[in-house]
Amino acid sequence: MKRISSLFLVALLSGATTLGAYKLVFDEDTINTSALSVAPAQTNYTQTVALGAENVDFTKAADGAVHTVVHVKNVSYSRTPSNPILEYFYGYRGGEQQAQVGTGSGVIITEDGYIVTNNHVIQNASELEVTLNDNRSYKARLVGTDSKMDIALLKVDTDEKLPYATFGNSDDIKVGEWVLAVGNPYNLTSTVTAGIVSAKARNLSKDGIQSFIQTDAAVNPGNSGGALVNTRGELIGINTLISSMTGSYVGYSFAVPSNIARKIIEDIMEFGNVQRGVLGVQGGELNSTVSKELGISETQGFYVNSVVKDSGADKAGIKKGDIITAIDNKPVNGFSDLNAAIVTKRPNDVVKVGISRDGDKLTLPVRLTKNEIYSYSGLELEDLSAAEKKRMKLNYGVRIKNITDERYMPYYDELKDGIILSIDNVKAKDIETVSDVLSGKSPNQKTRVEMLTKNGELVRFLI
Repeated sequence: MKRISSLFLVALLSGATTLGAYKLVFDEDTINTSALSVAPAQTNYTQTVALGAENVDFTKAADGAVHTVVHVKNVSYSRTPSNPILEYFYGYRGGEQQAQVGTGSGVIITEDGYIVTNNHVIQNASELEVTLNDNRSYKARLVGTDSKMDIALLKVDTDEKLPYATFGNSDDIKVGEWVLAVGNPYNLTSTVTAGIVSAKARNLSKDGIQSFIQTDAAVNPGNSGGALVNTRGELIGINTLISSMTGSYVGYSFAVPSNIARKIIEDIMEFGNVQRGVLGVQGGELNSTVSKELGISETQGFYVNSVVKDSGADKAGIKKGDIITAIDNKPVNGFSDLNAAIVTKRPNDVVKVGISRDGDKLTLPVRLTKNEIYSYSGLELEDLSAAEKKRMKLNYGVRIKNITDERYMPYYDELKDGIILSIDNVKAKDIETVSDVLSGKSPNQKTRVEMLTKNGELVRFLI
């Protein structure tokens, strides 16, 4: 009996120590809709950590978020194939248009009707319609899109002021922090689920974004383009992917960080397209195996295997063998961290690059450049123009502009002006895609290349 009483007392005292209180301060800064200049989220709030979801009040954040999240309907049309036999015997008429309807979610980001969603939600749309939480519906038009980062910007025209989300700073979120996913899974409008941030800067794809926020909030088909918000109701991500063997939620979901989404949106509104700056380094992230092969002690960071001539990195003095450990004082443990830091910048922006060189720690200011020509292993690559793609009946590919490595000189005529179609089985959509694929490789890895020669011959080789 004494033992039971002692255990009860210990449990009671342990439970009492978990009690706490916290204060949430909601950011009421507004968005300048003319340039979409978003005020940073407030950071002068206090919060005493309490264990268990029952100690966190999600109601205010959820109530604010559901009014900013919309249902997006995508209508596209395709023609049924014609069949002359069926037409002759049964009067069947092929070639008729059939409507296909897809659905997803979106987030209102300005009171005059700008909405952010995923590119895959609105892809190939002939008609777009959004429905608000109060069942008001509007025709929407596509303002711009970034298929690489899977972000699209829509606009609805209305004289009424719409509820809109306030951007938070996705760089400030922490693993273990509570978040809410808001969207329209399976056409169930205004659905809110809760979870925690499971990981940051998650690398999932070779040919797209390399820096997802991973959460265990339940996200299902239809949630794409919806909001990921923190407990203060601030938008910290756009829900994009799920990790599943069945197509439905089984454990983890992934969101484009709000800082990346916001930069893409601002670029589309200001320039009409996305402005991307590049550092000008090639290499790969370190781990125990790679570090042992290279004969170095560091096992984290981005190892610089080569530097693009006349790039910002070259002019700043970054050299082969340097290990990038930080960008703007934020740690770089691998390629996803490096990509996450650079993807929110524009050409001519200056970043502070922390490097480790022969045991010494250096910080070099690097002015980012535009990615127009990409050099790799003695091959200089450039994008194909729209006219060239049309003439060659291609919708992807990059050209070998020049060859600078003596190893390839015996094959100069075959390689020069060849069109690289894929790198390691990833479509070479543009030199940015190629750069992402190659930068994510280990420094000593071989690369599989599929190329169309200028004579129309398809060849495959290793570099």
